[in-house]
Amino acid sequence: MPRPAPGLRSAYTGFTSVTPRWQDNDAYGHMNNATYLSIFDTVLTQWQLAQGLDVISPTGPRFLMVESGCRYHAEVGFPDAIDVGLRLGHLGNSSCRFELAMFANDAQTAAAEGFFVQVHVSHDHQPLPMPENIRHILTGLSNV
Repeated sequence: MPRPAPGLRSAYTGFTSVTPRWQDNDAYGHMNNATYLSIFDTVLTQWQLAQGLDVISPTGPRFLMVESGCRYHAEVGFPDAIDVGLRLGHLGNSSCRFELAMFANDAQTAAAEGFFVQVHVSHDHQPLPMPENIRHILTGLSNV
């Protein structure tokens, strides 16, 4: 099975700039693998909060992470300037797939691409249909 080519910057929206820290580098001089997902998670959560989505309420409906992953294409790390792009990969009845990509130093191809699948759930973790107002917010991430 051939490895997919890195995604292009033009395929993503919702960009956020991130500055890696010296401590994010590992013994090989590039960013530690776990840091990629941590950065992706932070960028997604900040975007959701900026959109008014309740992602931290312990008692109300919220999004529950059910799957994540990352594909690495090129090394990044301190002191690179990194832009993280976000897009909506899929919108289902109660779930959605967010796709993110890291672009280092104005590169047009992704150094890494990740995804998170989240399910809209009740306070007792039962799937809930995605409300229309949230659907409208999420479709704003579509790049098609």
